[in-house]
Amino acid sequence: MRNLIFTIFVFSFQPLFAQVQDSLRLDFREYLAIVKKYHPIVKQAGLVVDEGDFKLMKARGKFDPKIETDLSKKNYKSTEYYNLFNSAFKIPTYYGLEFYGKYEKNSGYYLNPENTVPEDGLYSAGVSLDLTNGVFMSERMAALRQAKIYRDQSRVKRDILTAELLYEASLAYFEWYAAYQKYEFFGDYVENAAFRMRSVKTQFRAGDKPAVDTLEANIAYENRLVQFQQSELDLIKSSLKLSNFLWAENNTPLEITSSVKPEENLLNEINGLWIEDEIKVGENIQNNPKMRYLEYNLNLLEVDRKLKADQLLPDLSLNYNFLTSEPEEWRRLNVDDYKFGIKLSLPILMRKERGALELSKLAVEDSRYELMNAEREISNKLKLLESEIKSYRSQTNQIGKVTDNYEKLVEAEQRKFELGDSSLFLVNNRESSFLSSRMKELEILLKFLKSRAELRKVLAEF
Repeated sequence: MRNLIFTIFVFSFQPLFAQVQDSLRLDFREYLAIVKKYHPIVKQAGLVVDEGDFKLMKARGKFDPKIETDLSKKNYKSTEYYNLFNSAFKIPTYYGLEFYGKYEKNSGYYLNPENTVPEDGLYSAGVSLDLTNGVFMSERMAALRQAKIYRDQSRVKRDILTAELLYEASLAYFEWYAAYQKYEFFGDYVENAAFRMRSVKTQFRAGDKPAVDTLEANIAYENRLVQFQQSELDLIKSSLKLSNFLWAENNTPLEITSSVKPEENLLNEINGLWIEDEIKVGENIQNNPKMRYLEYNLNLLEVDRKLKADQLLPDLSLNYNFLTSEPEEWRRLNVDDYKFGIKLSLPILMRKERGALELSKLAVEDSRYELMNAEREISNKLKLLESEIKSYRSQTNQIGKVTDNYEKLVEAEQRKFELGDSSLFLVNNRESSFLSSRMKELEILLKFLKSRAELRKVLAEF
């Protein structure tokens, strides 16, 4: 099954890899491209944007024109008590103004006199205006404004979710790269230790080396072998962790095998991919996705506060209708034939409305405090990352020089040992110092790359 999955992996992404001596190389840039395109979390983040678009569509639907029809009829003991038919076409607008046309035809023996209309029916066209629940703010207006804000916020949320995923994916790749470097490194030095052990044993049998040298050579070999086996286990763990981020088309999970290798020089690749690491704290905070997300939250609450404040006003609505039984003669409308209405409603204590408004104000204030705290945290985080990146860059250069010098000492001591001018103890000691320096170099490089990846996450700029 594992080989089958890997075969799918190879044939699906063959253009993304370089063929090198029966092995495949997975470059960091192309790895991120695979994650961006196929990972389920990225697709899930895209659904957030779709949700925002559909919520906006739903809010706009409250302003859609509509047709209404109402039929009410009563017959009892062969007598038509009443037959009421009403049909209307309404066009709501943003500011609480609603235009409509109506047709009404009623009949019946016991018809209420106020429902009496001409034999062919009565037509009317008019307008209604809710002066206090629409001119300033209404539930429909608030829903539309909030839907527009949520649509914009959903795009920011998608960028945040994607950046967090790519950050975790980057860390997995860096750890895989470091594990592979250790695996290759200890593999070479296991071979060196094995070669020295064989040489010392041969020299011992020839009488050129004491028995204690064979013991020391064997200890060094066993120690290197343990280190190599641990590095092999770490490589397997990191490969499986990396596989969590690899998917193909049709949601097919992929798995890294031992024939896949990481970038040869990851630092150069990162320098080419993430060219700009300069941190402009003020500008970066202003454009920070988390800050923008919280600002959208504040805007949503501000709309709700305005709606609650509008609900403190008296409920005052007006409507006016022209009436006619001859709709084809609109030019000769009689302005004296009309229907007019006014409605006023005002709660006495308004405790419900005032309580809702105060709660809304508290929510706005709470959101402002959260925004202020986030600004401070992001500012300090950017300053910390700036210091980390500068420090790790300097440390990387410095430890690289130290490691190179240790390597030269090992090579020199090895040549002296081969000429008989040094001891196995000194060779092993030099080699151990070099190995420690090399491990330290990888550790600092890993921290350096993680800090740069974290900066991309904070800025959401992968």
